[in-house]
Amino acid sequence: MQKKDILLIVASIAIAAVTGISTYAGLNSVLLFALSAASLVMVAMIVGKATEQLGNRLGPAATGVLQSALGNLPELFVCIFALRAGLDTVVKAALVGSILGNSVLVFGMAILFGGLKNGRQYFHSEPPKMNAVLMILAFAAMAVPTLTYYLHTPAESHLNMLDMIVAVVLLITFGAYLSFSIKGDKSFRPDEKGEEHPNSWSLPITLIVLAASGVLAAFVSDWFVDALTPAMDSLGINEVFSGLIIVAIAGNAIENIVGIQLALKNKSDYAVSVIMNSSLQIALVVYPLLILLSFFLGGAILSFVLSPLLLAALALAVLVSAFIVFDGESIWLEGVALIGLYIIIAAAFWWG
Repeated sequence: MQKKDILLIVASIAIAAVTGISTYAGLNSVLLFALSAASLVMVAMIVGKATEQLGNRLGPAATGVLQSALGNLPELFVCIFALRAGLDTVVKAALVGSILGNSVLVFGMAILFGGLKNGRQYFHSEPPKMNAVLMILAFAAMAVPTLTYYLHTPAESHLNMLDMIVAVVLLITFGAYLSFSIKGDKSFRPDEKGEEHPNSWSLPITLIVLAASGVLAAFVSDWFVDALTPAMDSLGINEVFSGLIIVAIAGNAIENIVGIQLALKNKSDYAVSVIMNSSLQIALVVYPLLILLSFFLGGAILSFVLSPLLLAALALAVLVSAFIVFDGESIWLEGVALIGLYIIIAAAFWWG
């Protein structure tokens, strides 16, 4: 393990310790929120670093799946604690915001900075195209309960059951996607043999760091949620904006950092895989899993029913990112356009 990795781990533990002490000491809510958000980002960076060590021996597709799965761990904990606190509006916005943030903001920043440094970038288009198609299908499935609610169909009185059916179908779809990724057409798994890195961590150290990070993420997520509502009230920020932008960005710190770093290194296959897989796993795993868990957590019951503007934002994120990946190449101008779209959508939710 390199010195900088050790320093990162020590700094993360120190910030988490300060956050925990400050939380139990009852300090200012805004300060607590800032500390817990910083701690969450640091923990996410450790998970990302450990996942990168595992991914060093794998190809782009496998690395993207693994990176995204563990990268979504802090956000899953945040959403669980938020549901137990009755903040289902924040959770819905955070989940849509995660897809929006990855598919539009992070993807846009990766394309922009990668393009400015390396020029036109190329990537194997088949895996991202498959991800994009699955995202469109996931959006369609998630939109059905919303349309059922607003159109007042007979199924409106059975929304909980409909949500559960949709959740189970999406989870099964993700299982099929994993199976196909592992056993499917070799054209979807290019460059399966990963690069050897002389400074790679040993496997036992990597697994220990991942396990410890998962435990730490659970504590930090609890503190983050405790500070969220008082801090947003003090700052005058509404629940939807805080979930869509603030919680989503903090909870997806790994993809935010790693995706851009990979694009700067001109590893476009890896960058696109990490970013696209994160959005796909939010739609096919995290959101459906939280729907099912919400019936047993003892807090708010989560639903796929979204506000019209949230549903429209989700549709834009899914469709725009799909158009960009289908040709297997990107230029920095597309990144500027994506970031601009994200700013416009964020501005629309500033007032609620």
